[in-house]
Amino acid sequence: MPATPSWPPRSAPRLFVEDALCEGQVLTLDGPRAHYLGKVMRVREGDAIILCDDKTGEWAARVGQVDKRRVDVTVAERLRPRESVPDLWLCPALLKKDRFDMVLEKSTELGVGRIAPVLTRRCVADKLNMDRARTLTIEAAEQCARTALPELCEPAKLDALLREWPSERALFFADEMGGDPVADAFCDHEGPAAILIGPEGGFDDAEREAIKAHPSARAVSLGPRILRGETAAIAALSVWMAKAGDWLDQE
Repeated sequence: MPATPSWPPRSAPRLFVEDALCEGQVLTLDGPRAHYLGKVMRVREGDAIILCDDKTGEWAARVGQVDKRRVDVTVAERLRPRESVPDLWLCPALLKKDRFDMVLEKSTELGVGRIAPVLTRRCVADKLNMDRARTLTIEAAEQCARTALPELCEPAKLDALLREWPSERALFFADEMGGDPVADAFCDHEGPAAILIGPEGGFDDAEREAIKAHPSARAVSLGPRILRGETAAIAALSVWMAKAGDWLDQE
């Protein structure tokens, strides 16, 4: 006999919603989500989709009525609880839009808990469209099957970030002038942490000295090459997840 297809199928569309989900709940999805389901994914009545609410976890839902501007769905069963997110922040200096888009997308995929953009003297950008940035993180979370969204903060100036830094959280900063090997530093650490990444051109001398003088800061080296800001963020997060993050929990 042929195997019974799994339900919901792995190819089912995934969406985050604002409301906390529960079994039997009926939702009406409109706007861009209705367009995505009806026009892009071409769902029909009876099809399965997967919903996440960033609160209770991941749920299977069944599609009901599909109209041009709305799609009705009924929540059927919970598939997974909300994932446990490593207590790691990424503090990346703002970059040009396309490069910072990559930072938002890839750091979400890698599982970071908070993204806290930083304004430094050599930043070429000084503003961030928060609605667009949030959309990018949601789409990245949907694509990689996260059940939790990273917290996204408004950009803050470096001096304010350092002044208000919580004493219990280690601050690893990628220093192009050199520091402890990043893998060794991450292996040695237990507890809350953050990774600070500089802009194009790096931190200036005064900024570097201010960071190094902070009691929570520890300079780390990302290797012998000077990396772009987006590459440094992705590389540092990858090493963290491999050495101290939730990659270690995989069987």
